[in-house]
Amino acid sequence: MPLFLRFGLLLWLLLELTPDETRQLRRLLGKANANLRWALTDDRAAATAPGRAAFLRRFEDQVDPDRKLPPAERAKRAAQARRAYFQRLAVKSARARAEQAGRKKEPA
Repeated sequence: MPLFLRFGLLLWLLLELTPDETRQLRRLLGKANANLRWALTDDRAAATAPGRAAFLRRFEDQVDPDRKLPPAERAKRAAQARRAYFQRLAVKSARARAEQAGRKKEPA
């Protein structure tokens, strides 16, 4: 475990805080550690490449789990599955925004 993560964990364990204060401190420590991680990373694209590859592989696994399709067809179908995923995500986002807007209009 990197030193900066150990220090953040130690600080969190040493302080006696209420659950809300602990949640806030954990959030702040997480943000600070994330910023430090990216400050110490020379090649951000290389650092995130495995995650991006796994995310994209998910769609190939969805459309061709046994890898029976030709690579070009599998890539085409995976791209369509990816588009569908993001379209469904956009629908969820629009519903959440509409629900949030409805809550703001209601009297307290």
